[in-house]
Amino acid sequence: MSVDPSSLIVVLGTAVNAVVLGADLPVEVDEHVGTFTESVEQGAAQLGAELDAALATLPEPVREPVEHIVADTADRAVAGIEERIPEIGFVEPDIHTGMGIGDADSGAPVVAAPAGRPNPWGFGAPAPHEAAPDPTGGLSLPRIPAVLPGVSPAPIGAVAVFAPWLKKAGEICDGITAPVLAALYSVENGFRHGPSAPVSPAGARGPGQFMPGTWDAYGKDADGDGKADVLGIADPVMASGALLCDNWSRIEGWKRDGRVMGDTLGLTLAAYNAGLGAVLRSGGMPSGLPDYENQTKPYVAKILSARPIFERVLSPFIALGLPAIGDGGQRVIDEASRYLGLPYVWGGGNIHGPSGGGFDCSGLTSFAVHAATGISLPRTSETQWHVGTEIPLSEALPGDLVFGNWQAAGPGHVGIYIGGGQMVHAPTTGDVVRVGDVFTDMRARRIL
Repeated sequence: MSVDPSSLIVVLGTAVNAVVLGADLPVEVDEHVGTFTESVEQGAAQLGAELDAALATLPEPVREPVEHIVADTADRAVAGIEERIPEIGFVEPDIHTGMGIGDADSGAPVVAAPAGRPNPWGFGAPAPHEAAPDPTGGLSLPRIPAVLPGVSPAPIGAVAVFAPWLKKAGEICDGITAPVLAALYSVENGFRHGPSAPVSPAGARGPGQFMPGTWDAYGKDADGDGKADVLGIADPVMASGALLCDNWSRIEGWKRDGRVMGDTLGLTLAAYNAGLGAVLRSGGMPSGLPDYENQTKPYVAKILSARPIFERVLSPFIALGLPAIGDGGQRVIDEASRYLGLPYVWGGGNIHGPSGGGFDCSGLTSFAVHAATGISLPRTSETQWHVGTEIPLSEALPGDLVFGNWQAAGPGHVGIYIGGGQMVHAPTTGDVVRVGDVFTDMRARRIL
């Protein structure tokens, strides 16, 4: 199939927005998307296999530099695509190529991890797959970086469907929290799960990238469906939580004995990647070997830097560190969060949902409040200000409305408070529905 790439981007953008809005696709668009998707899935696997075969024929001393060149070329291609699709928010996946957990002198399961290679396309890995069910209905919605800069790529709906299990696994021990697990999963495999989720060249599988020996030791049927599914959601998340907590406990003991030094969380994450034995041998953060310097240390740094962002991302779903949320307030947040990443459209949206391709600020609040509670708000931010009771911003609870951009007629902007100084809102033309900081001039009203 020979098609101009820019036309495909336009077609895909049209398709995604149309499906999000519940519209019927034009026949020519529907057919074009189906043909393109099938071609990409087939072509990606073929290209990956050919690349793997070609690279395998190279002498060892030159193979790694060539792989770097291939990866750099892919990076430039992705950068060119990103310029063409700002509203879809496509971001290069960060596929972690293998995790080695435990080795002989640690007493943990023996699993080796070969060196990772810089490979944004996965060289022969199966095409990414979003397994149903999830809150997006299986759609490839805009990814988190389009909503919160700096987050590793993952559809916001995927994070939502993982959230209950992240919360549960984050309660196994004090050291490992839900945001830590979420950040780890964003680095490991971008929350991709299901039969066609990418498999690392080393054979690590599922959203938690478990090697077979480690899965045999920790994989259990957490959701009661009769099987321990490494490709699922509940089972890998709970297995990761148990493994991390075991590693945390072991490392804390070694620290008390003076055998290792360093931050326990960082060392625990390093053990997930390189094995407990690597931590013990190094007396702390694994160092000295190329794998440790080029893979393990950056891996830990990525997770630790993403953790505070996932504290924000997860807060609408599991209320991390927030005041108690009433059922109504949580439902309002949930309804608004369904449309994270949808474009801002001036005058867009009402109690029935988005219109014209998206929401404006008061259209989003009108929809979310009505969908959650049945309350019909006036349509504009100025008129919504007169509903309910004003409260000090310091006393705002999740689900309260926050107003700002004050003008002679009243507030020019409105959002939904989610706690921690954050709100979900539709900011302005050219932007998308997102989680962001509450403005300095904002005032709050309680309508529930």
